[in-house]
Amino acid sequence: MFRFFTQNKWFYWSWIGSFIILLSLWIQVQIDVKINNWFGQFYDMIQKALSAPNSITIEEYWASLFSFMSLAALYVGVAVVVSYFTSHYLFRWRTAMVEWYHSVYDKARKIEGASQRVQEDTIKFSRIMESLGTSLIEAVMLLVEFTPILFGLSIGIPIFFFGDWEYGLITGALIWSIGGTLFLVGLGIILRLVGVEYDLQKQEAAYRKILVIAEDDGSIRPKKIDELFDDVRKIHFLSYIRYLYFNIGRIAYLQANVLSAYIFLAPAIVAGVVTLGVMQQIIRAFSKVEGSMQYILKAWPTIIELASVYKRLREFENKLLSVEYNEKKLID
Repeated sequence: MFRFFTQNKWFYWSWIGSFIILLSLWIQVQIDVKINNWFGQFYDMIQKALSAPNSITIEEYWASLFSFMSLAALYVGVAVVVSYFTSHYLFRWRTAMVEWYHSVYDKARKIEGASQRVQEDTIKFSRIMESLGTSLIEAVMLLVEFTPILFGLSIGIPIFFFGDWEYGLITGALIWSIGGTLFLVGLGIILRLVGVEYDLQKQEAAYRKILVIAEDDGSIRPKKIDELFDDVRKIHFLSYIRYLYFNIGRIAYLQANVLSAYIFLAPAIVAGVVTLGVMQQIIRAFSKVEGSMQYILKAWPTIIELASVYKRLREFENKLLSVEYNEKKLID
């Protein structure tokens, strides 16, 4: 799966392409930081205008909005370029995988579900990595950039439970985010979500294979096909039940998450020690830090799917290497 990074043929796409993606995401995060600063200035201006009529001019108001539109346009432009380039990057990665599978397909055809691994799982792998990979890198960059911002904004502000402790807001975000993530990761492990996804794909592969064989082999009876589909139905229904329990915890946590920043800022808001602009900056920075630390939580269903795809491809490659080894042993 990772020959993309070891073959000279793919050097420019794998390593230089990775650098371009990282640089583009860093630029995107820097624009996001500037947008966060804009929120503080804009809402302070709004508070000033509401508390003292005619204290700002219409020109100042439009200029502030135009400033945001300029930043937003730049952000959208960079995001579109990153998305477009990443799609090409990951298709090259898929190509590197598929080319090797094609070169050994005379051996691969002996392995059950080989066609599904080569066609379906490689495209799933590239599509999941397209969304998951870039979002993971962006989450790390956001955490690095916004943690100092959140720390700077929260100095001298009373925080629920932590009082005037300068690290209170960051600690609160850390406890809330990591605590919820560990809870749901643990729940996913207990419910064996990765294993269920793997079994589901395995049953689907067996069902698909018997249908293909039945097209050319009239001896395959409908009863046999029905039995395999019954196995598919059972594993699907089992996954629905498992995900029902998982989603109860996941969705409830994400809904409660909306109020977390306001809960921690409650003493400061009630005491009136923060302006509207500073409050907006803190809440936005808090959500960025919190969101970055909750990355695994929010992406958990996709991570499970990727883990299942990786497991199947790794198993397929191990079987291929085993076939090659056994053939060489016979020749020797």
